[in-house]
Amino acid sequence: MSVKRPYIIDSDVFITAKNGYYAFDICPGFWDSIIHHYSEGNISSIDRIRNELLAGRDTEDLVQWVKKKLPTGFFQSTGDNNVSSAFTEVMLWVQRNTQYYEQAKAKFATEADGWLVAFAMVHDAIIVTNEQPRPEAKNRVALPDVCEQFKVTYRNTFFMLKNLSIWFEWTGKS
Repeated sequence: MSVKRPYIIDSDVFITAKNGYYAFDICPGFWDSIIHHYSEGNISSIDRIRNELLAGRDTEDLVQWVKKKLPTGFFQSTGDNNVSSAFTEVMLWVQRNTQYYEQAKAKFATEADGWLVAFAMVHDAIIVTNEQPRPEAKNRVALPDVCEQFKVTYRNTFFMLKNLSIWFEWTGKS
């Protein structure tokens, strides 16, 4: 089953899953479904997210999964000129926005979120994130707020799982 618009996954989805109820030893099906739906063209992420994930300790399950289990092409390049132009547009909006404190703008500039929005703009993709909108925030530029500004669709993990008809079945382990 291939969806019309691909999902681009934010790093917080992987980190929250690993630390919570989709932990590798609790729900390996979650991780297998990510790889399966990548092969179907439904799910991927970007190189900047890979960098964020690999910043963890080398002994972490997530770092090892990224290095050893994910196919090479899962993290798509943001080096395309169209993505770079869209990123410039996103960053100009953030930098010119008087709502945010300077430290919030500077932090946003160092993270992958702007690249996610730019990539989604160019590739008509849906961003999957656990972040919630914070339209009144001054000390943080929230990914959903930037998505809304640029008319980029974002959804949470559960929406993606349901839309891709992913479900997990208990098999019992002794």
